[in-house]
Amino acid sequence: MYYNVKARLIPETAADLYRKLTDGTLLAQKPDGQEIIDSMERARIDDSGVVRWSEICFCSTPLAHERHTVLDDHFTELETEETSGHHVFEGQSLMEIFEQAE
Repeated sequence: MYYNVKARLIPETAADLYRKLTDGTLLAQKPDGQEIIDSMERARIDDSGVVRWSEICFCSTPLAHERHTVLDDHFTELETEETSGHHVFEGQSLMEIFEQAE
C-alpha cells in the first residue's frame, strides 16, 4: 500500500536521522530500510515545519515497523493517508536541509 505521510521533525534528532540515512545503518535494516531511505529522499518540508512524503508499506497498521524502528524517534504528529502511488510535495528537500547542516 502507498501512504502519504505528514509529520514534524524533532530538530534535536535531525543529525542522528541523517547519519542513519547515509552511513548504511538503514540500508541494512530489513525489510524496509531502502524504502525509508527512498522516502526521506522524497520528503519535503514546508514553511510551517511540516514534513510530507510518500511511502510504501505492507504492515497491517500503516508504517508500524518503520515507526517502531526509526520514525517515532525522529518525528512527532505523524499521520498517514492511503493513496494510489508516490506523490511529489511542495517545499524544500529534507535531505538538502540535512546536507546544508553538516
